[in-house]
Amino acid sequence: AWCHKVGQSPVRCYDTFIKTLHRYWRYILNYFNQRVSSGFVEGLNNKIKTIKRRCYGISKISSLFQRIWLDLQGRQRFFVSTP
Repeated sequence: AWCHKVGQSPVRCYDTFIKTLHRYWRYILNYFNQRVSSGFVEGLNNKIKTIKRRCYGISKISSLFQRIWLDLQGRQRFFVSTP
């Protein structure tokens, strides 16, 4: 109802927003039904991209994977955290 009213109005600044709502409506509703999002995976991908930028110049892929593992999980295993 709201989308239709805004779409019929002469105000054009909401057109892209309304198209996005229509395109992803099923996924938006799915979040509210299931309470599951891809936030964790998106955060993990962002961390890996940051590590890749920091490791520019590493020639062996195995060294890159070791760096990713160490940054994401290895420190918890090898270093004792102090309160």
